[in-house]
Amino acid sequence: MDRCGGGAGFRSVAGMEALTSARTAIRAESLTKTYGSGEATVHPLRRLSLEIPAGGFTAIMGPSGSGKSTLLHVLAGLDTADEGRVVLSTADREVELTGLSERELTLVRRQHIGFIFQAYNLVPAMTARENILLPSSLGGPEPDRHFYDMVIDHLGLTDRLHHRPFELSGGQQQRVAVARALVSKPAVIFADEPTGNLDSRTGAEVLALLRAAVDEFGQTVVMVSHDANAAAEADRTVILSDGRVLETISHPTAQALATKMIGASDRAEAPGRAPHGVGSEGTR
Repeated sequence: MDRCGGGAGFRSVAGMEALTSARTAIRAESLTKTYGSGEATVHPLRRLSLEIPAGGFTAIMGPSGSGKSTLLHVLAGLDTADEGRVVLSTADREVELTGLSERELTLVRRQHIGFIFQAYNLVPAMTARENILLPSSLGGPEPDRHFYDMVIDHLGLTDRLHHRPFELSGGQQQRVAVARALVSKPAVIFADEPTGNLDSRTGAEVLALLRAAVDEFGQTVVMVSHDANAAAEADRTVILSDGRVLETISHPTAQALATKMIGASDRAEAPGRAPHGVGSEGTR
């Protein structure tokens, strides 16, 4: 099987400034996305530009219909924009996701991107260990054994590796999902509402794990959340409104984010603006 690490069939971005490539994990330029037509047209992304710093924890928030989930999916190569560019910085080069075929995007995701979903997305018939190693069995990079053992120990999964998902609590299942995202040392980990199905205590544990992924393992984490308390765990929070970046806040507090979200919601509902929430959940 071809590995995307080999470079065949992918466009490396030439002429990029060394400072930018060293400090930016993924960059979006003038992203535009449209769903539907006529009166049902929805614009989740409107010429949106954004840079995600490497080795940091970035949260993305916004009112319903602001485009936060659409942005996450486009950045992660799960969806494509109608216009604009997405550039991913890997360990040895930069890859422009724009214009790649579905097969090429699949290879990029396997090699360089980790995912943590709200619904865990574990395979029921597989053990925790098999779920964690699933990306590598599908052609992703083989995890370093020492790093694998360190992640498993840190997440408290050593005595749960041979259990299937139905034998694990919600928090344990999400730990397995976090381990699956971590062990291959991806360029970026994307988390889509990772605490949405968890109680407050378990959700706090998962957020602590994402925080540790950045602070202890040097990962880059991008998380979409509607929860100000969750987003306050991040180094910076990007507030979206009407498919655009409204504001970026460094080291936010939950109270400050809650206030900003009220302002973003008021802005979205202001007279003369297209109504939000029309169309699929993909425009959240």
